[in-house]
Amino acid sequence: MLVELFNFFSDSFGPFRVFDYLSFRAIFATLTALTISLVIGPRFINKMQEIQVGQVIRERGPADHLSKSGTPTMGGALILTSVFLSTILWGDLENRYLWVALGVTVLFGFLGWVDDLYKIKLNSSDGLSAFNKIFWQSIIALSAGFYLFYSSTSLEEVSLIVPFFKEISLPLGIGFILVTYLVVLASSNAVNLTDGLDGLAILPCVMVAGGLGLIGYAAGNVIYAEYLNIPFLPGTGEMLVFCGALVGSGIGFLWYNTYPAQVFMGDVGSLSLGAALGIVAVIIRHEYILLIMGGVFVVETLSVIVQVTSFRLTGKRVFKMAPIHHHYELKGWPEPRVIVRFWIITFMLVLIGLVTLKLR
Repeated sequence: MLVELFNFFSDSFGPFRVFDYLSFRAIFATLTALTISLVIGPRFINKMQEIQVGQVIRERGPADHLSKSGTPTMGGALILTSVFLSTILWGDLENRYLWVALGVTVLFGFLGWVDDLYKIKLNSSDGLSAFNKIFWQSIIALSAGFYLFYSSTSLEEVSLIVPFFKEISLPLGIGFILVTYLVVLASSNAVNLTDGLDGLAILPCVMVAGGLGLIGYAAGNVIYAEYLNIPFLPGTGEMLVFCGALVGSGIGFLWYNTYPAQVFMGDVGSLSLGAALGIVAVIIRHEYILLIMGGVFVVETLSVIVQVTSFRLTGKRVFKMAPIHHHYELKGWPEPRVIVRFWIITFMLVLIGLVTLKLR
């Protein structure tokens, strides 16, 4: 929105040309989202307390988590508001990738909102049925995959990059839609599983979004793409603005979500953030980087799969509790220690993911 406005006035006032720079707009998108989150945060929390929208804690979880019952939830709505407004203000609204990323994020957020409402209405940690949740996630993810596939203008946009090999990519054809579906669903639900401790999920999402945004910027710049030996994908640079908005809104939310949390993001936040990371990874054609950078999300998901599989086959549990962050809690780790160590691991994994761009 502001891009078109400043471009209109740039001929008569030269300094406005600075808004042509993608990096400049990304910085302002980050600051705008951060400001919105910090300013609206207290009012949002007070409103949630006033209408008694509180977190329902599952009885099977760690005993000390019961004290968190009633903490305002659905804070993901604050994140979505910040991301949406900031992206609309500073993004190039003629960029199709921007609308796909924003659309997937908002729709997954709406699904999470409905899920949270069911939990509050039923006063239960169980919201929508697994079937209903997966069904609507599938509809959204497949729709995004279909649109990206049929609107693609080059083979690189729908090819799978083979890690660590120069100029080797596999044309996916219609299989691109399946890849999009799997990545978005897996990422969304992985973040949802990780969101079990105060601030545990949000900062890794922020760091991964920052890393993916930088890769999108490089892929959308012919000079950087050639230097890094990655496919040049015109238009993907706009993902830096979108990811900047994710970073700013996430940091602003963390101000209120850090231990002890004043608000939880709920499924409206975790499902939408996970979907956002997944669709960005698909758009910039670096799904494998998401696996590396989001290693914490991957391990959390695998711990649940291993736990359930082991219990069903042998009647024994591998971990004290799954997801794995609860396992460390029950081993005696204080909650802040688990959180910060998972943050540190994510920071290292994001750096490793960025380094792999040159290992070709």
